This record gives sequence, structure tokens and C-alpha cells, in this order.
Amino acid sequence: MNLLIENRGKVRVMTLNRPEKRNALDTALTQELLKQLRVADAEDGVDAIVLTGAGQAFCAGADLAEFKDLADSTAAAEARAELTMQLHLIFSKMTTPVVTAINGAAMGGGAGLALAGDLAVMGEHAKLGYPEAKHGIVAAIVMANLARQVGPKAAFELVSLGEPIDAGRALALGLVNRVEPEERVMEEALYLAEKIAAVSKPAMAHTKSLFYEVLDLPLEEALQRARDVNRKMRGFRKP
Repeated sequence: MNLLIENRGKVRVMTLNRPEKRNALDTALTQELLKQLRVADAEDGVDAIVLTGAGQAFCAGADLAEFKDLADSTAAAEARAELTMQLHLIFSKMTTPVVTAINGAAMGGGAGLALAGDLAVMGEHAKLGYPEAKHGIVAAIVMANLARQVGPKAAFELVSLGEPIDAGRALALGLVNRVEPEERVMEEALYLAEKIAAVSKPAMAHTKSLFYEVLDLPLEEALQRARDVNRKMRGFRKP
């Protein structure tokens, strides 16, 4: 199986399982991950998700061996681009929070995936980067989320120079929440996920939905949406 699923109480753990390919995202894995994120988000018994990778890497990004075949078909290339876009979009559309456990290298699309979660724990020896420009391509889809998470100067440096950064730099830029020894990455990710899962589910769902909505709204509109949610709060408070 290219994606392992395990339940730990109210936390669902998803593990990218192509260690021989450094968990590179081919079409099959991308489709399965997108599907399982949607499934988990719809389940009442899942209150948080942890996403990690098997082996020594989190995710090496797109499977370049597969991309060679896409070059011969415009339709296939367009379908794959759409699939990738939907995967990176789903995280902000879900009401279930996702914690990424970045256990090793996260490059290109893998870096985008690592940062797409709501919280991130990174191994102290892990690296994160966007090397696409060095290979004559563009860190296109992942750029949108990156630009929302760091300032424009830092984001442009990452996508233009293509040089990986270490965990300390990622933490300083606010790209991750915690840096831990590799053997404690999952432990800390599960701890955060369990803390989230202990919060009232309706309150957390509204918190996450409002958070991503106000990110792209002018202040007055953001405050109006916040007012609307504030009015609903009595409906999902614990007794």
C-alpha cells in the first residue's frame, strides 16, 4: 500500500509509503492521499490528522520518472496539474486540522505538502526546499501556499535560489511550529494532534474555517465574518 492508515484514538495517522522512492508523489499516491484526506474529514470519529513519511524522507516531491511520460500527453499533464492543485487546496478546505510530522527531507512538492498542514513538527536534521528552478522548471503550485506563510523576500529566495534550508531556519521563518530530534518528531506531532482532538469539534471546525477565510479578506470583511461566527458560538459551546 502506498499510503498507510492508522487510528490512534481520535487521531488518524497517514504515512506516505514509498520509502524506496523517498515517498515521491506519483499519480496513484496523490490520488489516494487526496481521497483519504476527504474521507477522514467527513468522519465524525476523526478529530485530527497526522501526516508523515515512511523511511528517512518525508517526501521528495513529484515522481520525476512519471513526469517523463506526461511530457508526451498534454491532456495527461493537465490532469496531473489539476490533481496536484486539488491536493494542496484540500488542507485549507478541510475542517479537520492536520499536523505534518516532517521526519526527513521535504523537497519541491514535498515541501509544499509539509507546509500545507495547519501545524508542523520538523526533525532537527531534516531539510526543506524548492529546487525546481535549478532543474529548469517552476515551483508553481506550491508557491501560492508558501507566499502566504512567509514574507515575500524569504519566499522568493526559497523558490528562486532553490537552496534547501535546515530546521532551525524553517522555525525562524515561521514555516514550522516545533523542531525535535528525529526520534521524537512523531511523538510531538501526536501530542499536538491529541491536544487539538480534545477541543470541541464544532469549535475547532469553525476556528479553522474562519482562520483560512480571513487570511485573504480585507480587514473590514474579515471582521464581519468574525462577527458572524461569534454569533454562532453559543450553538457549539460545551454544556
